[in-house]
Amino acid sequence: MHAPIVVLGGGPGGYAAAFLAADLGMDVTLVEAEPRLGGTCLLRGCIPSKALLHVARVIGEVDELRNDWGVTYERPKVNIDQLRARKDEVISKLSGGLGQLAKKRKVRHIVARGVFENSTTLRLEGTHESVPQDGKLTFDHCVLATGSTPAFPQAFDIGSPRVTTSDGALALQDVPETMLVIGGGYIGLEMGTVYAQLGSKVSVVELMDGLLPGADRDLVKPLHKRLEKLFEGRIYLNTKVGSLGDRGDRVEVAFEGPGKFGTERYDRVLVSVGRRPSTRGIGLENTQVELDARGFAKCDRRQRTADPHILAIGDVAGEPMLAHKATHEGRIAVAALKDETIVFDKRAIPAVVFTDPEIAWAGLTEEQAKKEGRDVEIAVYPWAASGRAIALGRSEGLTKWLVEPKTERVLGCGIVGPGAGELIAEAVLAIEMGCEIEDVAASVHPHPTLSETVMNAAEVLFGTATEIYKPKKEAAAK
Repeated sequence: MHAPIVVLGGGPGGYAAAFLAADLGMDVTLVEAEPRLGGTCLLRGCIPSKALLHVARVIGEVDELRNDWGVTYERPKVNIDQLRARKDEVISKLSGGLGQLAKKRKVRHIVARGVFENSTTLRLEGTHESVPQDGKLTFDHCVLATGSTPAFPQAFDIGSPRVTTSDGALALQDVPETMLVIGGGYIGLEMGTVYAQLGSKVSVVELMDGLLPGADRDLVKPLHKRLEKLFEGRIYLNTKVGSLGDRGDRVEVAFEGPGKFGTERYDRVLVSVGRRPSTRGIGLENTQVELDARGFAKCDRRQRTADPHILAIGDVAGEPMLAHKATHEGRIAVAALKDETIVFDKRAIPAVVFTDPEIAWAGLTEEQAKKEGRDVEIAVYPWAASGRAIALGRSEGLTKWLVEPKTERVLGCGIVGPGAGELIAEAVLAIEMGCEIEDVAASVHPHPTLSETVMNAAEVLFGTATEIYKPKKEAAAK
């Protein structure tokens, strides 16, 4: 079997590339080991985790009504089987829709694991009827979109089903009485939030001195404070997990650090220490594709690798390892196949942590500005001044702009609070368009909404924010 264009991997980058190529009249074959399209994001990541986080958020809102508003409900009773079934239903509906879209676009879907025999040949491993008899597929060009897998250090691989990655946590086998999350990154905190709201006593251990390493500290502080209550103070920073031990019905964990020292036993342990690109074991050594020290495929701004027949997108092409970045890179790769000169040139790739409160940022961060020695003006609007936030009982949030002093061009934005993931889209557009901060301040925003805080934070820079008194520094000096 020969295909002009092969996409290896059916995740958000892979199917986006395949669908666009088909829409442009190309003959496309998509090779994916899973019988369902969607990849990690849909089947074992973004979508199921957000479905469960929705449940966790509603439970949290009920608690807020009970504690703050005097509205009383009985404690929720969780039917774990029904909850799991509903989550699986969401996945099935979306993946089924992708399958139908592939058929309508005449994208051939081969259910097999693809391994490169050379730069133009894939060996197809699988027994599905879509696999040709000789198990070979030749191609003119291949878009590599194999995604990533959870990192699982060998020291934690003790052969116990009670020690799992995010894949196992999302399977939702039960709600353990106690759970330890190793790693204070976004995946660990999101899953910890879910299980805590469902009734588990969750603890988090992080090697660094703060949660969400790399994120703006101003954004992390409100989240940390709220998680301290949700996890009942069981957040251990500057602490290493020395070893795990299988004790039958529990896992014994040895802690080393000022945050916690000694051993403690847990019903389940979630290992959440990052993800690794899926570039090993797929025969790339038989091609001209070059990998960097971390296993990412090296590619240019048009997603082309060192092999003229292979392009790379998504998690395998480098950080940030985000679904929306993969989707955009898929479009860039297809443009390269059409000999168009479009390149990946984004000023702002938004990142969202779907905890409660949510954290979102785009463009330059304050930490990046310090490292690069860049001069920036910073304007922060506290949600304690937002009528909408106070009405919701969620005034702990803030909105923050980073601005270039000479041009007043917006360079970055960070938001923490309910709905931050939705609010950040306006900032992405402003950064990409090269807006000046006055453009944001002068745009009329609806009242009373949380979106006003984006405008209000811009007004802070000029000392004209109505709900807070903070004169501009120059004006105060005069």
